Amino acid sequence: MNAVLSTACVPDGDKLDYWNRALTRTLVPQAVTPWSREPFSGRITSHRLGYLGVSTIEADPQRMSRTHRHTAQPDGEFVTIGVQDSGRGRLAQDGRTAHLAPGELVVYDTTRPYTLDQPEPFRLHVFQLPRRVVGVPEADVHRVTATALPPDEGVAGMVAPFLTALATTAAQCSPSVGEQLAGTVSDLLATLIREQATGPEPTDPGSSGRAMALRVRGYVNQHLTDPDLSPQTIAAHHHISIRYLHKLFEGEGTTISRWIQQRRLEECGRELTRRGRAGPTVSSVAQRWGFVNPAHFSRVFRTAYGMSPREWRSATLTPAPSAAPVPSGRTPVPADR
Repeated sequence: MNAVLSTACVPDGDKLDYWNRALTRTLVPQAVTPWSREPFSGRITSHRLGYLGVSTIEADPQRMSRTHRHTAQPDGEFVTIGVQDSGRGRLAQDGRTAHLAPGELVVYDTTRPYTLDQPEPFRLHVFQLPRRVVGVPEADVHRVTATALPPDEGVAGMVAPFLTALATTAAQCSPSVGEQLAGTVSDLLATLIREQATGPEPTDPGSSGRAMALRVRGYVNQHLTDPDLSPQTIAAHHHISIRYLHKLFEGEGTTISRWIQQRRLEECGRELTRRGRAGPTVSSVAQRWGFVNPAHFSRVFRTAYGMSPREWRSATLTPAPSAAPVPSGRTPVPADR
């Protein structure tokens, strides 16, 4: 699905209301406050590549705010990458503020409030992935939100040019290519988040526990497919006691065993979502990620996600409902199909 929504043909008095509706329809519910009293101008181009939403926003200075009222609604659970193409912006979330220069990336989570300020005319590429297909722990996503990522450092240096090119060519992708690209972006985002969440180990002796916890998390993520992965093997590899290993996770509100299971379920859910009908069986996916008992896997998956693995896979194959029509009298500029 490709669409272009523009205020160009909308009466001046209706432009802001139209723009609010356009952003809600294309991205998630949020409130827009213009920085000027002049008639507002904005244009948003959107594409759907499998489960990946690709949008480019070109507009006048504004503030986009997603509040607790918006996040309380049942829809809108996405992890988002923003690429500041022109202009300078600021994104605030989770107690941090990212100051964005052209070319920089930022990650934010639509399940929590955020404010995105664009104090000058801007162009922003937005890539939205359903939270459930991003195979990284929630805590890791929380650690990297609202952090400006320069396009010439680390994984961001590879991701930035790819995403910028994708934003300009998405309309040319066939459905099958689009689904493959969605998987590629999901993998890149997961890699980017893991790199930023791990970061350099702290040198403060008082932070040794946090440093060890980071090493443990990295080790677990690398060995999720090993069915013998356990607190015992993890503790032995890191030359620590099992008691100390459990203590590292006390502040996380979980246990190491539950976290391993959560990570495995996330990877299984992600693979089932991405592969669709042509993919391997549910049992082979479970075994790939360390679940040796298919019946046990089905039970814990249903407990975590409220549906069986097969129901989860089928739900991702159901076409999304068409977007609600734009209010009468406010016709979007047609896009090439």
